[in-house]
Amino acid sequence: MPRLYVVRPFDPWRRGSLCTCPFKYTVNPYTGCGHRCLYCYASSYIRDFFHPRPKERLLERVARDLAHIPPGSIINVSSSSDPYTPPEDRLMLTRRLLGLLSKRHVVEVVTKSSLVARDVDILSKARSVVSITVTTMDKGLARRLEPGAPPPQERIRAMSVLSGSGVPVVLRLDPILPGLTDDRRSIREVLEAASLAGARHVVSSIYKVKPDNLARIIREFPDLESKYRRLYFEEGERIHGYRYAPRDYRLRTLRIVREEAHRLGLTFATCREGLVFLHDEGVNCDGTHLAIGGRVKPGSPHR
Repeated sequence: MPRLYVVRPFDPWRRGSLCTCPFKYTVNPYTGCGHRCLYCYASSYIRDFFHPRPKERLLERVARDLAHIPPGSIINVSSSSDPYTPPEDRLMLTRRLLGLLSKRHVVEVVTKSSLVARDVDILSKARSVVSITVTTMDKGLARRLEPGAPPPQERIRAMSVLSGSGVPVVLRLDPILPGLTDDRRSIREVLEAASLAGARHVVSSIYKVKPDNLARIIREFPDLESKYRRLYFEEGERIHGYRYAPRDYRLRTLRIVREEAHRLGLTFATCREGLVFLHDEGVNCDGTHLAIGGRVKPGSPHR
């Protein structure tokens, strides 16, 4: 295959069995992210991560790559750095990128920003699906966990705008944090809000420890230190360089998400948990089946 510059095969842990995504490509218009989430994983392997900067000559390099990528391929925007990180509101780099990708490809947008609703005109005409992360509906807790991201209520409104225009919407309840967002009430609040806003699929996972994200969480929530040390280092396990909570805890918590999703008529899958038997039949974990399998009519019921 010819050399690709910025649009690359999505390959997280492909040598293992945890990633269940269908084959797709990914492109990150920015390096780094200004949302400054305490639990961020990408900050452990991308230098100066919380100071986002646009990729140089992005559109030129993307156009060159697309000449070698089969039409109809799924292209993720994006896998490590949020495509709607704060500079996007003035640079509009992601918007211009979507204009390129949407002509011949299936576009999967993953974001924690309500700014994605700005581009509904492009997304509604494309084969697209938008995943929006909401970890809690508690505005105060969200401000502590995700200090640079829009409030959860704004993200829910963005879901409504997109789904109302026929763009399939996925809720990413990801990650669930032990002792903070793992009780049924918190999970139910997020799923009910997303369902009312038109989300059709839920993908969820439990927080995984890297040294830098754990340090940030303990700094902000010092009362959790002993719980997290026990849960992740005494009872948990190490997988692909991450500390995982014990399997029984993850299974119990994700079953609650699944139960609540089904109660609301949403489909469900997990992300990199090794619990594929929890996934609903006929869905892609990332929700891309919604873009491949057809569109909904604007304003139509989602369940």
